[in-house]
Amino acid sequence: MAEIITIGEILVEVMAKSLGQTFEQTGEFIGPFPSGAPAIFIDQATKTGSSTAIVSKVGRDGFGRLNVERLKRDGVDVRYIGTVADKTTGIAFVTYKENGDRDFIFTLKDSAAACVTPEDVREEMFEGCNYFHIMGCSAFNAGMIAALTKAISIAKDKQVKITFDPNIRKELMENERVKAFILYALRSCDIFLPGEEELKIITGLADEREAAEAVFAQQVRCMIVKRGSRGCTVYERDAVYDVEPYPTEEVDPTGAGDCFAGTFVSLINQGRSIREAVTYANAAGAYAVSRKGPMEGTATLAQLEAFLQERRERG
Repeated sequence: MAEIITIGEILVEVMAKSLGQTFEQTGEFIGPFPSGAPAIFIDQATKTGSSTAIVSKVGRDGFGRLNVERLKRDGVDVRYIGTVADKTTGIAFVTYKENGDRDFIFTLKDSAAACVTPEDVREEMFEGCNYFHIMGCSAFNAGMIAALTKAISIAKDKQVKITFDPNIRKELMENERVKAFILYALRSCDIFLPGEEELKIITGLADEREAAEAVFAQQVRCMIVKRGSRGCTVYERDAVYDVEPYPTEEVDPTGAGDCFAGTFVSLINQGRSIREAVTYANAAGAYAVSRKGPMEGTATLAQLEAFLQERRERG
């Protein structure tokens, strides 16, 4: 059975070919690329040596097959990915601005992934499982929220550790149902993986140390604040320390945070220390942004070790 399991959306990404291209003008796009934050996470966790599974749904179409075959090829257990005959696999269209920002158009809410329900979550999925990973972006409809909530309950009953990457935008927290789930996931998790702005949004506190205190008032035992190209800060109950980034020429930032989380959870699952796992996770994030395509930047442990060795030799 899977040591790490996640639940969430699988989709394809179609990307603007030119920097500065907008949706308001006719232009060239490239794709489809396998995508979906939970799918990228689980692919990365698999490639770094853990047994994994994902619960999701795709359409009975080429986009769905593209994703399932990619995940299967990389070693993910795909038995819990269902197909929906009358829905298509979700699509994310993305354009890139000169300043590095991105614009997205999603077809997620009416996609096959939107058909995930609590009935798709079963206790036997968690037999032998060590970590259940939650992503806040997956809480996009009532069915998915109910499925995630059920999974949290099962994970707790079976003493499976819960990791939580909020992966949300400010406007999502204005939806009371989504906000309630995000706060419930925070109260339930053992390891919390927010970005700087996400931490402020979720706690309502601008001061990071105060926000950390609020987080540790829950059952959280470790929090890692991701800072993108500036590395990250690790908060443990008895220690706080920064882990330096690995500067890289950015080609495509999509999926970097998911690769960070996938590597980190996979390595702590294998018994690595938090500090060592974060070092590799930072490397995974840097490696990911150097590739075009959200899942094209996932890397094996051997690739990450080679990446780290190259950086050490550079000095």
